[in-house]
Amino acid sequence: MRSPASWLLAGALLLFGSTAHADLELHLKTDGLSPAQQRASQALLDEAMQALPPRFIEQLDRRIDVGWTDKMRSDAYGQASLVSELDLNRNLLASLTDGSAATKKTYRPHGTVRREMLATVLHELTHIYDRSRLWPNAERTLIQRCTQRSGSSGLIGIPDQCRGQSDRRFTLSDDPRLLDLAGWQQYVGRRGEREQHNRQIARSPDIYETSSPKEFVAVNMEYFLLDPSYACRRPALYRYYKERFGWAPAAKNDCGKTFAFLNAGNDFAKTPLGQVDPERVYAVDYLLAEANQNWVSRWGHSMLRLVICAPGRPRGPDCRLDLDQHLVLSYRAFVGDVQLSSWDGLVGKYPSRLFVLPLAQVIDEYTKTELRSLASVPLNLSREEVENVVERAAEMHWSYDGNYFFLSNNCAVEELKLLRGGTNNSKLVALDNIMPNGLLEVLKGRGLADTSVLDDPREALRLGYRFDSFRDRYQAMFEVLRKQLPIKQEKVEDWLSLTAAQRRQWFDQADLRTSAALLLLEQASYRQQLLLAQDEVKQRYLGARELKNGGMDKANATLRQILDNSGFLSRPAELLGSGGYGLPQPAEWQRLESETSLRQKQLQALTGDLDKEVRALLDPDRAAEMAANEANVKQIGEHLRKLHKAAGGLQLP
Repeated sequence: MRSPASWLLAGALLLFGSTAHADLELHLKTDGLSPAQQRASQALLDEAMQALPPRFIEQLDRRIDVGWTDKMRSDAYGQASLVSELDLNRNLLASLTDGSAATKKTYRPHGTVRREMLATVLHELTHIYDRSRLWPNAERTLIQRCTQRSGSSGLIGIPDQCRGQSDRRFTLSDDPRLLDLAGWQQYVGRRGEREQHNRQIARSPDIYETSSPKEFVAVNMEYFLLDPSYACRRPALYRYYKERFGWAPAAKNDCGKTFAFLNAGNDFAKTPLGQVDPERVYAVDYLLAEANQNWVSRWGHSMLRLVICAPGRPRGPDCRLDLDQHLVLSYRAFVGDVQLSSWDGLVGKYPSRLFVLPLAQVIDEYTKTELRSLASVPLNLSREEVENVVERAAEMHWSYDGNYFFLSNNCAVEELKLLRGGTNNSKLVALDNIMPNGLLEVLKGRGLADTSVLDDPREALRLGYRFDSFRDRYQAMFEVLRKQLPIKQEKVEDWLSLTAAQRRQWFDQADLRTSAALLLLEQASYRQQLLLAQDEVKQRYLGARELKNGGMDKANATLRQILDNSGFLSRPAELLGSGGYGLPQPAEWQRLESETSLRQKQLQALTGDLDKEVRALLDPDRAAEMAANEANVKQIGEHLRKLHKAAGGLQLP
C-alpha cells in the first residue's frame, strides 16, 4: 500500500472470476479533468500498462477505474480501495500535468515524483492482482479448518502443510517460496507456521516492505518492473518474479560474477573487504563444533563451510586442500555489552548476524582454545544449489539483523533457514530440528549430508573432514614430559592447573624434545589464561560501572570504541549508509574499501591500547599469573633455541 490508510476488509472483494474481461483495462475517470490533465493522466496509465508482464495483464482480467481524489493524506500517492478501483492523490495532478513531476526530486526511493507516481500505480495494481488470486469460498473453508487445527494465528498466512487442501495456485503473498526469500521464515517447532516479524531490514529499498508479505510483494514488484539493477541487487527475488510471470523487463547484464563480503577475521592488519566467486565454490559443508560443558555450547555449534578453490584451480576434490581460501558462514549472537547473559539469550536480546570468517581462524578458535573438535560434512547439493546458497548467504550477510534465541532461533535454526532459502530443496522444507548435532542427523537421514567421510578417522583428518581438538595432542606432549621428568601429574589438565612458577622449575631439566613439548603446553596454558581473563573482564566490566574507577572509565571508553568499530564486521550495511539496496554493486565497492580500511586502522590502534587498559582491570593474581605465563613462554623458547643450536641445528627464530 502506498498510503497509511487501511485496506477494506477482504469480505468486500469480488469472487474470483466473477467480473472477467479479456484483459486488464485501466479506465481513467475524466470527470472534472481538463484536456491537459486527461492527457497527462492517460500517459501515466499507458506507461504502467507497458511496464506490466503480459501474464499479469491477462490474469487480472477486469476493468479498473482510476481517478483523482482530494480525500487523501498529503504524503500519500495512491490507494486501491476495491478490486476494481484505484485512487491517486489529486495534490500531485498539477505537477504531473505541467511536467515538473518528472524532475522534482523526492526522498522516496524512486527519485522523482513522476517515477513515484508510476511506481504507485504498479504497486496498487499488484495488490489487486494479489487479492484476485484468492481461493474460492469452498476451498477457503477447507484451508481455514486446517489452519485452526494447526494452531496458527493466521497473521502471516496459511501454514504450508494446509495448502494441500486446495489445488489452486498460491497468491503471491502466500507463496512459501516468496515468504522464504522475503524474510518470513518457518517457525521451528510450530508445524509450518511463519514468523511474525521480518528481520531482513538492512539495505532495504523501502522499509515499508517488511510490514507484511502483501506489502513486500507490491514494493518489490515496483523495483522488478522499474529498476534495471534489481536483477543484480536482489537476484533470487528477480528470478522468482521472472518465473512467476514467465517474463522479465530489460535488466542490467553486467552484475559482476562475485559477491562482496566483510571478513570478520581477527587479523586487523588485513583489510576485511573480500569477494566470493560462486563458480569457485566447489562444495558446501555442514561444519559442526562438538559440544562442551559451557551451557550455551552443550549442543554444539552449527556453521557452513564454503570449500573455495584457489585461483586457477579447476573445481574438483583437490579444492579441499586449499584451506587458506575456505570461508565459514557462522550465525552468532553479537554481544554489544561484552557480557553474555543467559537470560538475555533466552529472550532474544542479542542480535543474530551472519559472520564470514576464515576457516583457519575457526579451526584455531575451537580446536586450540576451546578444545572442541570440528566435523566438516559435505552436503549433497546440486551445482545450482551450491551457487544459490552462496548467493543467499551474501544477501543475508548484507540484509539480516535477527534476534538470537539459544533455544528457538539459534545457530542451527539460522543455518537451516539459510539452506532453505538458498536451495529451495523440498527435503529441507519440513525439517524442524533446533539442535546443531540433531540437525546433522536429520540431514543425514534425508540423504542431504554424507557422514561417511568421517568413518575412517585418520583419513578424515588427512582430507580435512575432521579437525580434532588439541586436547589429545596436549596429552601426548604431556606424556613426553612424564617420560623424562619425575612429575607427579598424570593428566595434562592437572599439569595446566599448576601455577606458572610451579611449571617453570622443570624447564632447566628438559632436553630438546621435552623443551619443545613444554613450549606447546605453555602456549596452551596462555590461551586458557586469556579465556579466563576475558570472562573476568566481562564480569568486572558491568560491576565496575558503580565504582567510579578512573582506570575503569578509560578502559570502558576503549571497550566501547572497539565494539562500535568492530560492529560493522557483523552488520556491514552500515558502511554504505542509506544509498542503494540489496547486494552492493561494483560502483559501491570503492566506498566499502575506503570505509573498511579506515575502521581497520582504528581497530589496530585500539587493540594495543585495549591490552594495556584491560589488564589494569584484572584481579592482581590473574594479571600476575598471565605475566608469569608470558615469561614462561619466553624462557622456554630461549632454552629451546640454545639446545637446538648446541645440537648443531640452524638458528631458530
